[in-house]
Amino acid sequence: MLIQAGVRPTLLARHPARLDRATGGQADVVEADLSDAGAVVAATRDADALLWVEPPTEDPGADPVAWYARLGANAARAVTENGIGRTVFLSSVGAEKRSGAGEIDGLARTEEYLDATGATVLHLRCGYFYTNLLGSLDSIREGVLKAPMAVDYAQPWVDPRDIGEIAAARLLSGGWSGRHVQAVHGPEDLTLSRAAEIISEVTGHQVRAETISQDSLRRSLRSAGLGDKQVEGLAGMSAVMCDDFTAEDKRSILTTTPTTLSAWAYVHLRPALMNRHAERPAESA
Repeated sequence: MLIQAGVRPTLLARHPARLDRATGGQADVVEADLSDAGAVVAATRDADALLWVEPPTEDPGADPVAWYARLGANAARAVTENGIGRTVFLSSVGAEKRSGAGEIDGLARTEEYLDATGATVLHLRCGYFYTNLLGSLDSIREGVLKAPMAVDYAQPWVDPRDIGEIAAARLLSGGWSGRHVQAVHGPEDLTLSRAAEIISEVTGHQVRAETISQDSLRRSLRSAGLGDKQVEGLAGMSAVMCDDFTAEDKRSILTTTPTTLSAWAYVHLRPALMNRHAERPAESA
């Protein structure tokens, strides 16, 4: 969207080779790890505006909260030293808790670092990404949608592309200042059961919802090779997926985005499931 608006953005990437060639040809691409403060400051020296998206650590034994806090400190340093006019930060629902929400606590630290600069900043507190479903293809193929939440708990679900559109619009707009929070809630709150129904309707593959216990989740994460701090960071995020949590940011026209789970699942999940089915005979052979 920025490129289509006539902007040539500078993109900071740990792995520039993963960027598609068409986009790379319309941007200035800098190989940089956001944990390298010097590299971040240098790459943002002439920036008018900054979109700050914190990637997960590539070290399975690292503390994710400390990792995100480190990145946030680097962002704040760049904003201060380079006098960046506007910053949009990809945060999360639950960051308002400030503690007790697993990995999200690290995003809360970044909010605090950016707030302390006194510069113009917008925190986008986003709901549950539709794309999380792509990490559960094997389970969905087996007919079960699992998550560490009650099957009847309703929460915001959102298409990450809609988040990108809001971020681009705010980066392009110069008519705001100060510190702001804007939630990104998707078109409606969904329960896990309703999400399973939608997936079944769109894909033609019957799926039921199932709650993962905290113990089962931890066992699964450890079996994937994650260390204790990573396990607790991911498991801790379930604190914002229960009735005990009340979000600070209420749904409104400002927070509601258009893409439904049905539309997203038809474009992304349905083909992914069909491809997996097509691959199975070759794998067994």
